[in-house]
Amino acid sequence: MVLLTSLKQKVIFYLLLISISLSLNASQLRMATTTSTDNTGLLDVLAPIYKKDSGVWLKWISAGTGNALKLGENCDVDIVFVHAPELEEQFIANGFGVDRTAVMYNDFVIIGSPQLKEKFAGKTIKEAFEIIKTEQIKFISRGDNSGTHNKEKSIWQSITGTVPQKERWYVEAGQGMISTINIAMEQRGVTLSDRGTYIKYESNHKGNPPLVIVLEGDTNLNNYYSIMAVNPKNCPKANYQGATDFINWITTDKTQQSIADFKLLDKQLFTPDAKSRQE
Repeated sequence: MVLLTSLKQKVIFYLLLISISLSLNASQLRMATTTSTDNTGLLDVLAPIYKKDSGVWLKWISAGTGNALKLGENCDVDIVFVHAPELEEQFIANGFGVDRTAVMYNDFVIIGSPQLKEKFAGKTIKEAFEIIKTEQIKFISRGDNSGTHNKEKSIWQSITGTVPQKERWYVEAGQGMISTINIAMEQRGVTLSDRGTYIKYESNHKGNPPLVIVLEGDTNLNNYYSIMAVNPKNCPKANYQGATDFINWITTDKTQQSIADFKLLDKQLFTPDAKSRQE
């Protein structure tokens, strides 16, 4: 190694280190996202494509939507990709996020033992929740302020005006979707899941899972995913340009097709939605 003997050489050396550091930061995009985009494997598919297209590594942390938004609020990430419209709107209104953009959707389903399919056949989601309450069927809630948890709470509130947290048959898991499904299986209960994660669970069991979909298709069960840049006014050090580039990329026809093509057990997990829904 050549020794640095002059002040000028040392200055050049340190400037080079700073340049390398800035370059490394610019080549990464930090994202907070919901567990379903991670658990399903969707981001494992999209991230290498984005690296090839842009030269930027996508680094993400998955959590319930509430916690993912908190990471954005605290300036720990550059972008958030979640699925809880009311929480997203509040995040924007509070000045923590900008450029909210539609990406994709799927739907929510109730899953439980195969023996429950007949009980819920032909029922609406509200009728199904009324049956759960009346018959005190054990209900396993995410209990983690995720998008799924918020959807579930909104259904309970529309039926009874409150969430039955004090009832013995209502169990809050405080965990991600796959773990919650496993708890429902162990306790012979039911739970609300996004379809994408359920298909992943189904795939984990090679198409023969212990729990099955016992209710689906209600129009009130649509599950919309949106992406937002962290507001640079709140987080001056956030990579806003990188977030903007990623938002533009994920809504291109090419990437939307990649989302449509993402399947497990030959089942589509998400439907691209960037062109049909305006935020």
